[in-house]
Amino acid sequence: MHRPSPRPFRTALDSALQTVSIEREGLQALEHALSGPLGEAFCEAVNRIAESEGRLIVTGIGKSGHIARKIQATLASTGTPSLFLHPAEAAHGDLGMVAPGDLILAFSNSGETTELAAILAYAARQNHCVIAITSVGTSALARAAEIPLVLPTSTEACPMGLAPTTSTLLQLALGDALALALLQKRGFTARDFGAFHPGGLLGARLRPISDLMHTGDALPLGQGSLPLRSVILEMTRKSFGCMGVTDDNGVLQGLITDADLRRALSGDLDTTTAKDVMNAAPVTATPTTLAQDVLQLMNQRERPITSLFIVDEDRRPTGIVHVHDLLRSGLS
Repeated sequence: MHRPSPRPFRTALDSALQTVSIEREGLQALEHALSGPLGEAFCEAVNRIAESEGRLIVTGIGKSGHIARKIQATLASTGTPSLFLHPAEAAHGDLGMVAPGDLILAFSNSGETTELAAILAYAARQNHCVIAITSVGTSALARAAEIPLVLPTSTEACPMGLAPTTSTLLQLALGDALALALLQKRGFTARDFGAFHPGGLLGARLRPISDLMHTGDALPLGQGSLPLRSVILEMTRKSFGCMGVTDDNGVLQGLITDADLRRALSGDLDTTTAKDVMNAAPVTATPTTLAQDVLQLMNQRERPITSLFIVDEDRRPTGIVHVHDLLRSGLS
């Protein structure tokens, strides 16, 4: 049987390693540049965007446009109101999307992209702050920008030096850095992130457990004085494999599981009480605990918990969740 020569693969791998090496050097240059004037301009851009009451209008065309779209999506999902404005459409009516108080973030490697001209002219007339991400500090875009973020000189990984590679990677890295610096400055939390990502596994992980818990009459509860025979009936009716033990004020005092019951069955079912067999230190969560954290609570023990009570600030049970509820929600 004919076997292909391994040399073409080796050549392809050599090319891949060279590409990664060149792009890594570009990222190192960007990291170094952020310790100097670029870092000062970056901080100014973060402050201007964070303090603005308007949106961030992100724009770019070609490969820079693809990067701009990605950065705009990241900004929007991490708490910075933003939208993407296509430069070619801007001159045909879409400039109407730009409202008073909005800032403009423009991407262009050369800084001489003619399609951006209409946006820059409009920004100058309407006094919109322009933040530029470009590789040429003397370009038309850099000169028009109030805050130019000038990327360090880098070598494109393309062997002909033509296809944007390292330059777009640096745009992407600086754009991500901008979005995440704004996230931290705004105090954006995982719960906020979950509100913007309700779908899929990510949405399931970031849901508060109050969205999944059983409440009201579904809760298996009884007081500490309840005889074991009644405990069995309550656990059988509610089907969670456990019962919460409460005091006269409804505060959770302990938990009885199927295992606790089995150990106690040799005693008198009428004289043995819930308080006699309960675990006095049950694991609980609060209604605002994220679903992913509840699942971790249930799984991190030597013997995983199958049902867990959700309690309020006074330790009164407000809900209960079974591990199957978490799995059905999309967590695994």
